[in-house]
Amino acid sequence: QVQLVESGGELVQPGGSLRLSCVASGFTFSNSVMLWYRQAPGKEREWVGTIGADGDLANYADSVKGRFTMSRDNGKNSFDLQMNNLKPGDPAGYFCRAITPDRRGQGTQVTVSS
Repeated sequence: QVQLVESGGELVQPGGSLRLSCVASGFTFSNSVMLWYRQAPGKEREWVGTIGADGDLANYADSVKGRFTMSRDNGKNSFDLQMNNLKPGDPAGYFCRAITPDRRGQGTQVTVSS
């Protein structure tokens, strides 16, 4: 059974950092391009970034470039999102998604508030 499970979301102050994790199972993780996206209540889904199957290529949305960094460990079937300098526009549910097969997790909530 294909499964993606995110964790790490919590309340953080503006300017703070969080590290989100996504653990995959049920498919050949090392073969799949992975991405993060986010969605806040009442807003459209926003792509955050995409990383290649072997982790050597990554692209980020302009809104997070320079602040967020993706990484993956194919040996552990894990895919992380390091978020630094969190801003008021960052709070949302964060979801990881596999391209092959096309699956997403249930999300983890990030809240930014002082």
